[in-house]
Amino acid sequence: MAATTLSPDLQVLDDEREIGCFSRWRTTDSGQRLAESSLRIGGMHCTACATTVERALRAVDGVLDARVSAASACATVQWAFGETRPSVLVEAVARAGYQAVPDTAAGVRSLRQKESRDAAWRLFVAAFCAMQVMMLATPAYLGEAGHLLAEHKRVLDWGSWLLSLPVMVFSAGPFLTGAWRSLRGRRIGMDVPAALGMLVAFVASTGAAFDPGGLFGREVYFDSLTMFVSFLLAGRYLEMCARHQAERSLEASFGRMPEVALKMNADGGTTPISVLRLQAGDVVCVPVGEAFCADGVLTQGATRVDESLLTGESAAVSKASGDAVVAGSLNLSAPVAMRVDRLGADTRYEAIVAMMRGARTQRPASLSQADRWAGPFLWGVLALAVGAAAVWSQIDPARSVWVAVSVLIVTCPCALSLAAPSALLSAATGMARRGLLLRRIEAIEGLASMDVLFIDKTGTLTEGGDGQVRMVRLDAGTRWGDDELRGKAWSLANWSTHPLSRMLAKDSLHGEAEVWVDLKEIRGQGLEGCARDGAVWRLGKAPGAPDAEACGFETETWLSRDGRPVACFYFQDTLRPDALAAVQALARDGVTVAMLSGDHPVRVMRTGRQLGLSACLGGLSPADKLASVKEAQGRGLHVAMLGDGINDAPVLAQADTSIAMGAGARIARAQADGVLVSNSLQDLVQARALARRALGVVRQNLAWAALYNLVCVPLALAGMLPPWAAGLGMACSSLVVVLNAWRLSR
Repeated sequence: MAATTLSPDLQVLDDEREIGCFSRWRTTDSGQRLAESSLRIGGMHCTACATTVERALRAVDGVLDARVSAASACATVQWAFGETRPSVLVEAVARAGYQAVPDTAAGVRSLRQKESRDAAWRLFVAAFCAMQVMMLATPAYLGEAGHLLAEHKRVLDWGSWLLSLPVMVFSAGPFLTGAWRSLRGRRIGMDVPAALGMLVAFVASTGAAFDPGGLFGREVYFDSLTMFVSFLLAGRYLEMCARHQAERSLEASFGRMPEVALKMNADGGTTPISVLRLQAGDVVCVPVGEAFCADGVLTQGATRVDESLLTGESAAVSKASGDAVVAGSLNLSAPVAMRVDRLGADTRYEAIVAMMRGARTQRPASLSQADRWAGPFLWGVLALAVGAAAVWSQIDPARSVWVAVSVLIVTCPCALSLAAPSALLSAATGMARRGLLLRRIEAIEGLASMDVLFIDKTGTLTEGGDGQVRMVRLDAGTRWGDDELRGKAWSLANWSTHPLSRMLAKDSLHGEAEVWVDLKEIRGQGLEGCARDGAVWRLGKAPGAPDAEACGFETETWLSRDGRPVACFYFQDTLRPDALAAVQALARDGVTVAMLSGDHPVRVMRTGRQLGLSACLGGLSPADKLASVKEAQGRGLHVAMLGDGINDAPVLAQADTSIAMGAGARIARAQADGVLVSNSLQDLVQARALARRALGVVRQNLAWAALYNLVCVPLALAGMLPPWAAGLGMACSSLVVVLNAWRLSR
């Protein structure tokens, strides 16, 4: 990589701590460090712009992949650390004619202010000059034939030409430069028809103004040209305002993380320190009203915490010393001290933000297919304009340019290109506010079209109740005391994410903890580890355990030593408060809900009867669950899966649409299309309703764009639609599409 002199601002981006603010790290099997960075792109208006930026980023050495969304103005770039740098990515985007900043609150605000200021100035200059041009054109429109002398008209035309110069040079700059970038890249983008129409109108009008009666005739179109540019800029300005408002709303939810923390010293005092310099094990003081800067555990004080951002639960949660807190939640009641456990990308907050960043740049297959048709469509537009000009040159040569410009403008498919992306992005934003974060935007189509929903039982339909645990010691466990057995189970449970393990980890009646080696979680069986004496202990299923069919309303997990069950722990099996209402709502909506569980069939059937489910399968291994999903898919059904455990990961990967519970295992969340961070099943019902609305809005937008073209294209070909009216129609059609989609995010 060639050495270049970078500005100080760009050099800062290459600091590894700064990179972590807008990137997530991972390491390959070969030991190479890879980063996935999120950038905000300024100056994009259509899918052709996004394609240009994608190509510029992918051309950088060390970049493995790049995805760019015009609707969200975001780019996600995967690159190899040591082979390239973020500053090189920003420079590559700048060379392509756009602006890029890291996707951080400060960077995005700065880019948004610049974009808004530039757009407002361009619109002001275009609108002001258009009004002056209309004043100069008024005598020609209102005066009777022969009353306006040729010399006077020529002076007025010269004045109109002078006023049109700033419009063409400054206000129309984004259209002209965008068209030039497309042509230079041997592509045809959305800006090409509009820019070509502007240039044709300006050149023809200039010829008519300075050489009346020459090649371009006597008619000038400066009034239509400047009005057309004004209307286009006004439409883009309103679209930009709608997008900025959505971004500000999302930032208000996801912009809580503080930049400075109060680190506690050995003498009890505090020292302000950058959050980027904190390390695991540090103790920080969190004042009232501030957000927790990391995931950790309270070491001093008690308070109430607002975790609505991460769980969707609006009520504040009480926290005391020893309780876990998550980054991004707000301290509401009293100052507390917290020990830092996880920082930066390892926190749950950053995982949520990373999922939102990834979803914003996802492109469903249907949109990618539509993009492939954009090029031929635009070539057809140009051919139609040339044909119209040729026909009108025989009918009325003076109006041929006028008609060609109108056709170029009115057929520009901006509204068509925004119809689907704007609706899907708005729906994803709305779902995020309601507790469902999408990792893949295609999940919206899947939620709307699902025929069958398979749901896991433990941790998904049921929860831990009051957390009381009852232990029964078996004959093989008589050589150990109750406290010793509880200590073994408690220390194993702390290493697992299974719902029953989490309940057991909260049990306060435990003895001395064990130090384990060779810990491993066996999918569908439980967690086992080797104790200091060499014995292998397992928490989960136990070979040869007594039949638990008569266990009543309780769920159990077994503690075994070297394959022999020594104790059984019983838990109250309690339905989630909203489970019945959610299942009934989905059934009314035409979704077949079925339960797949590894729990005992008797308990599964009992839970199914409580929920009114007829399809309930218990005692299933991960392979059995996978087979059930494949069987439903083989019947042509669109299958969705909702689960939370490690044993659900293969099924989540196989399902057409997959949702993981927010409190579930990390591997389950990694395989899922979305994460239900609220852990509320009613939010899934609302997400399906919103997904169906989103597809309805897509159809509305496409119908509107098609209707607009069906009505306006014939009018333009017939010479009944002047260029300024074509520009107004084009701007309004795009604005209608964006505002219609924006409703979904509210």
